[in-house]
Amino acid sequence: MIRGTVLVLLLAGSAALALLVGQIHLSPASLWDGLTGGDGPAALTISVLRGPRVAVALLSGAALGLAGAVFQLLLRNPLASPDVMGFTGGSGLAILAAIAMGVSIPLPLAAAAGGLAAGLIVLTLSRPAGSRGGIDGASPVTIVLVGIGVGFAASAFGSFLMTRLSGPQAAEAQRWLVGSLSARDWSHVRILMAAGGALALCLALQVRALRLLELGAELASGLGLKVARARLLLAATAIGLCAVAVSIVGPVAFVALMAPPVGARLARATDPGARLAAAAGAGAVIMVLADLVARASLPGLQLPIGVTTGILGAPYLLWRLSREMERGEL
Repeated sequence: MIRGTVLVLLLAGSAALALLVGQIHLSPASLWDGLTGGDGPAALTISVLRGPRVAVALLSGAALGLAGAVFQLLLRNPLASPDVMGFTGGSGLAILAAIAMGVSIPLPLAAAAGGLAAGLIVLTLSRPAGSRGGIDGASPVTIVLVGIGVGFAASAFGSFLMTRLSGPQAAEAQRWLVGSLSARDWSHVRILMAAGGALALCLALQVRALRLLELGAELASGLGLKVARARLLLAATAIGLCAVAVSIVGPVAFVALMAPPVGARLARATDPGARLAAAAGAGAVIMVLADLVARASLPGLQLPIGVTTGILGAPYLLWRLSREMERGEL
């Protein structure tokens, strides 16, 4: 309970700090005045500039954290996450393709289609010959390695599509591909709240299935769970959460990878439901703090958030790979 409170306090503190710090620093009194409906520059800064940006960071980070937690629970491997497995790359490629071809389609829908297509490709290529398939038809390490390859392929196709964009479109697309929270407003917040909230509710209804799956496929099946369908629904929900976040902030790397273990450690969560909640909270904290560093570390220059998450996530991935090698999992 105390550990969970620590995570909540960390989340609230990081959000408050993100609202206070920027090119124009606000005092706690100005922050309170702006949050309670006062007038003046502080209220404008919070309601127009920083408020939507922080809200988008919180919601997209929570969505990515949930998606990463689902895959790590399903595959029982800390390396399993949508970005490492190539799903975010597929979502980003689908959005670029829609922009380049002038297709009028909602970005979250395009991102979901791209993520699902990438997932099908990864699972098809990684399963052993003669396997009946499914999300556990291949070893987690094989899925991760194939996913990395699919991610690189998606990046290459995305670079090709960018050659079909005009100069300003290509510059904005490149910034989006790295991951950015610039120029986000309350309409983006509403999309995340509506689509992400619906998917999070759908995931909450599947927590029992996650608990049964932890007992093993045979025992879960004996207790009445349709294992194949449950895994498929969980994976599709996680890809949907990832796609919604990617459609708003771009394919931000490593948040979905880091959030589940960080959240579980901070909250000492062991139950699947508690681990999902902790991963959502940790993902939100990581996104908010990474964005704060991206926009406040260099005066007069705002870095894409993907730069800071990459700086944090790449060493973590290398450390995790070394741990898995020591344990003989690689």
